[in-house]
Amino acid sequence: MNVEKIIKTHKKIPLERRTIIHLSLVCNKIDDQVSLVLKPFDISIQQFNVLRILRGQKGKPANLSTINERMVTKSSNTTRLVDKLLLKKYVNRDVCPENRRKVEISITKKGLDFLNQIDGILFETEEQVLSNFSETELSELNRLLDKF
Repeated sequence: MNVEKIIKTHKKIPLERRTIIHLSLVCNKIDDQVSLVLKPFDISIQQFNVLRILRGQKGKPANLSTINERMVTKSSNTTRLVDKLLLKKYVNRDVCPENRRKVEISITKKGLDFLNQIDGILFETEEQVLSNFSETELSELNRLLDKF
């Protein structure tokens, strides 16, 4: 991926700026490919992320701040994401009787079934996105990214 060509510049970009631009372009490309896979299922990447977080709770409910903390892409719209998942019946929202400000979110069987349905498709997409990398290169890339 030639960054200069993509952003249509002939100037030499300083290495630090080029790196940031490059990372942004790669992230956008990955998001676009994942969004394309999820589109037929009428779910956004963020909604999908919420479902995966709730599945990771292994039957225990989570509150909105826990979900937001674990989101890959932080969002101030966690409530709106949960509302959309409620409409699809993928999650339940329960208000604690002792403390009405405490709201617990849990994944439903329908939500779990939905995730199981698209896990394989998404895994194939992830493999395809990373198909140009060897396992050694992926390990090195992860090591470098961990420095952030």
